[in-house]
Amino acid sequence: MRRRHRITGLLGAIALTAATLAAAAPAHAAAPAADPPPAEFGTDWHDPLTAAPPVTRPATRSCQVTLAEARFRDFTPYRGSYAPPTGCGGGWAKVVLRLDGNVKGRQYDRLGHLSLGGVEILRTSTPQPSPDGITWAVEKDVTRYRDTLARPQPVEMLIGNVVDDTYTGVIDVRVTLTFYAAEGRTRAPDTPDRVLPLTSPAVTTPRNTERLLAEVYATGSGGGCEEYWYMTTPDAAPYSCKAADGPHREVRVLVDGQLAGIAAPFPTVWTGGWSNPFLWYVTPGPRAFDVQPIRYDLTPYAALLNDGRPHRIEVSVAGVPAGQSGWSTPTNLLLWQDEAREVVTGALTRHEQSDPSGHSRWTPATPGAPHRLDTEGGHRLTVAGHLNTSHGRVATTVTRTVRSTSVHRWTDGENQDALTATWTDEERVTHGPTTTRTDRTYTMDGETTLGDGDRLRTVIALGDRADTVTVRGGRTVDSSRLDDRYTGDATYTANVPRDQRHAVATTSAHYRLYGSGAPGGCYDRTVATVQGTLTVDRLRC
Repeated sequence: MRRRHRITGLLGAIALTAATLAAAAPAHAAAPAADPPPAEFGTDWHDPLTAAPPVTRPATRSCQVTLAEARFRDFTPYRGSYAPPTGCGGGWAKVVLRLDGNVKGRQYDRLGHLSLGGVEILRTSTPQPSPDGITWAVEKDVTRYRDTLARPQPVEMLIGNVVDDTYTGVIDVRVTLTFYAAEGRTRAPDTPDRVLPLTSPAVTTPRNTERLLAEVYATGSGGGCEEYWYMTTPDAAPYSCKAADGPHREVRVLVDGQLAGIAAPFPTVWTGGWSNPFLWYVTPGPRAFDVQPIRYDLTPYAALLNDGRPHRIEVSVAGVPAGQSGWSTPTNLLLWQDEAREVVTGALTRHEQSDPSGHSRWTPATPGAPHRLDTEGGHRLTVAGHLNTSHGRVATTVTRTVRSTSVHRWTDGENQDALTATWTDEERVTHGPTTTRTDRTYTMDGETTLGDGDRLRTVIALGDRADTVTVRGGRTVDSSRLDDRYTGDATYTANVPRDQRHAVATTSAHYRLYGSGAPGGCYDRTVATVQGTLTVDRLRC
């Protein structure tokens, strides 16, 4: 095994296994406690929460189905069966998945997955518990999986865990689906006609496919260096986590060996991240409880795939050293079909890409200055095609540009370790008369220091931003803006029993969403904590 990063390894192996991932949406808080926060962390703290909005629900009939009830203490998956409800019709207005969990004692953060008929519908990580125990909830809108939910399916769920004399936390979960009927003025949304899990590279799609998306739950995990891929260094640099080409990563989709989609991975910080769980006990970093898939529009390739023969669709992560594990990329294909045509013909008309780049420059430490690694990377891809559908010829052009820059500084022995990084992912999709542009920016600015008396301090800021605008006929018809920010400052004594850590921490999460994606067009919530006590829970919209 590789020698782990010194500071990151102070709490031991995090043991997040790539085969044990899952996802979901946020839980919400009660009002802040009236009592002042304690001087330091005790044996209990506020239950985990995020500042993100709850899943909205229509005011129609609802039916609930239990998907899974399990206690995870090892790597044995839960297996069960699912049948759709009978009392809410088949054209549901919305389907909401909810995970309720509880755990107490001592345990690391764990990752899990939940699939129906091989289709992954949930991917999440767990919070780390207090000795007295915590509960949490995660919600996710899963309406887009209507095709899968409409039929009986086998269920599989796994949150890989280790329970022994030291790590005592058994993870107890219950997962439900609530179906809301489409009735009256509440209609069923447009959802894919077929959802296909990419269980092998060989895929045969329906011959009348007129729209094709891929969603990839790409996460660096597994207890090795790819959990914090953004801090790896080339072999020449004296650092505990190596990657021959440095930290630049890119998630790629290939169709029959040709590059069909590119994306920047999201730099997830799990709830044991940056060697300091006190940062995340109550307020996890962005997406830690909601591992959102990367979406790719592969419609320009639909004509090629519509020939009735098997084709290869593959997902890879560029920048990972050859033979090194650590990434999980479960993938679903979402397909819309032209009901008026048995076969939809067309052509791939354009494929252009820049030369992909990913370059790191190491500057050795000098007296008074740390080691420094400067990294830049980028890539641009444009693909276009047309389809001859029952409603005319429809052209689709997809252009995506990814860039990253980072500065990593560390001292000999890694008692000081800092990273400042930005990733951008710009996507423009023109489908017929409609163009949608999405600009995503992810940021990370943090430093961990191991000082006198083994006092370990981490100061960190994370950002997840996205602007989306849809234009039709020169007129803006839809727009949204997301700005999700986290800041934290936590200190504790390392290498001592839990009750001697004398930990203190302040954290703040601020989630802002404007436009079509927000309830009422505006959502603005701030939550803040001191020593695990919720001190601010404020809504501005």
